[in-house]
Amino acid sequence: MQFDLLVTEMRRLALQAGEKIMEIYNADDFAVRAKSDDSPVTAADEAADALISAGLRATFPDIPLVTEEQAATHGQAVGTFLIVDPLDGTKEFVQRRGDFTVNIAYVENGVPLLGVVYAPAKDRLFYTTADGRSVEERGPFGNEPGEVNSIGVNPTPDNRGLMVVASKSHRDAATDEYIARYSARDMTSAGSSLKFCLVATGEADLYPRLGRTMEWDTAAGDAVLRGAGGEVVRFDDHTALAYGKPGFENPFFIAFAPGVLLVKD
Repeated sequence: MQFDLLVTEMRRLALQAGEKIMEIYNADDFAVRAKSDDSPVTAADEAADALISAGLRATFPDIPLVTEEQAATHGQAVGTFLIVDPLDGTKEFVQRRGDFTVNIAYVENGVPLLGVVYAPAKDRLFYTTADGRSVEERGPFGNEPGEVNSIGVNPTPDNRGLMVVASKSHRDAATDEYIARYSARDMTSAGSSLKFCLVATGEADLYPRLGRTMEWDTAAGDAVLRGAGGEVVRFDDHTALAYGKPGFENPFFIAFAPGVLLVKD
């Protein structure tokens, strides 16, 4: 696998998809319809998906592609594949809250090795390099990477005062009960895969998710967090979250900086 080419293409396609998304986001109005699972979808989701899918299939025709917006790709589980959420955080998009991302990841043998997370409304771009490190690129974004800074988790989080990040749109009592088991100094909310990235940069230490997610929601952010020295584990047994599962549905999970002492359920 040509990791350099893969990273270059994932970055390029994420930025181009972000441009299309922002064109619709900045329009006076846009239509929203419900999918079969009652989740919202917009023209921005579909335009970004078409662009990314066409680009990945043209350059990497031999790598299976899984994308949220194409049900035909949700079939048999595989160990090595590309996985896309063209607009993660559609609810944030619809409510014009800005916390939405473009997610593209490469999974090999069930492990998310490479990922890009682009938040176009916030001008934040995170991705893994070909050698597996994670970086944040500063805008303005062009064809060639601009200023790129390595990122890393908080190396010594104080378990008596953790910074916790949780979902804006999917917060529930079970999540609050779990967070209450820690001595959090503060808490913030974020949408989409940005929560992984906040842990990856050390802006947060712990992100628990006790709710339904799919692999396309998490793979890119998971890759960025792993490349920054963090971990993502199953909530039930604290083993690493794996990818390519039947149906591509995730169990509950915890994303964290390794110095955090996880509470057993």
